[in-house]
Amino acid sequence: MTEPSSQLPSLSGGTGWINGDPVTSESLRGKVVLIDFWTRDCINCQHTLPHVREWATKYQPQGLVVIGVHTPEYPWEKPLSSVKNAVKKWQLPYRVVTDNNYQIWNAFGNQYWPAHYYFDAKGQLRYTAFGEGDYEQQEKVIQQLLKEARS
Repeated sequence: MTEPSSQLPSLSGGTGWINGDPVTSESLRGKVVLIDFWTRDCINCQHTLPHVREWATKYQPQGLVVIGVHTPEYPWEKPLSSVKNAVKKWQLPYRVVTDNNYQIWNAFGNQYWPAHYYFDAKGQLRYTAFGEGDYEQQEKVIQQLLKEARS
């Protein structure tokens, strides 16, 4: 099993970006970052998306950057149009990168859908959450990382 990287891994290798231009790990330095791995037909992912959307909306003005990484489990989840439809359906206001070749997934050493990786403003991995639940704790992590970034 590959352990998650302690530094924010590369976001290169994505096959398309939705809701904004591509970003790099380097361009995210100084920001608190939530990376959300999901896939369109994963019911557990669908249950977490409203929480991620809420955090993105609530904490973006304070400096949180959310990046959704859509890594398809099945071939029919790969088309960019399919992912765009899901982003529209779930009203996701943040950037989503399609990871059809699993390059970002592998860079993170990820193995789960959904998976949330929380990085502080220095680009250090501070918290991970896999699967559903733990929403209250995840929000506390966001608040703490934003507080640290301001001090």
